[in-house]
Amino acid sequence: MNHALKNPICILLFVLLSCVNIFAQKVKIHTTEGVIVLQLYGDKAPITVNNFLKLVESDFYKNGSFYRVVRTDNQIPEKPKIEVIQGGAGFGSDSTYAGTPIELERTSLTGIKHVNGAISMARFKPNSATSEFFICINDQPTLDFGGARNPDGQGFAAFGVVIKGMKVVRKIQSGKTTLMPRLDLPQKLIEPVRIIKISVVN
Repeated sequence: MNHALKNPICILLFVLLSCVNIFAQKVKIHTTEGVIVLQLYGDKAPITVNNFLKLVESDFYKNGSFYRVVRTDNQIPEKPKIEVIQGGAGFGSDSTYAGTPIELERTSLTGIKHVNGAISMARFKPNSATSEFFICINDQPTLDFGGARNPDGQGFAAFGVVIKGMKVVRKIQSGKTTLMPRLDLPQKLIEPVRIIKISVVN
């Protein structure tokens, strides 16, 4: 062991520096429509951010896509309406996820709300999110804990926010759509926007 690390102050500094990678992390989503820069909140949602960064660093999202867009004009009238774009490894269906499910970090605990530009994890039941994610267009409080968008009321796990590139997000949302498998709603992009890669900002 390095002798310097035997000093309690050095040990503390070492631990703090090791946490910087998660606690103050930024990533760039490189798409065929432009770049989206995200600030991740690893200090508030460590499980979700750590899972996302592991996938990013393994190139899991390379050549993936944004394939689903939800607008006010392509939803079931009875449900609270939202505006998001959804992406992932490019399977072409939001019913197909890959990876190990992670614990749901509820907005009531993290304090990270689904505001304009928030990035969050797609899921079915609680603790089922793996790799698919979505980005909010405008504030979407019905996606927070206690919101009515999901019948279980547990909300979704927001874990960061767009700090540059919302024009790209809105452009993706405006794409032409066709019926989404299983959902039977016109939310699938006819021409998915390719995710060239997602990279960590050093």
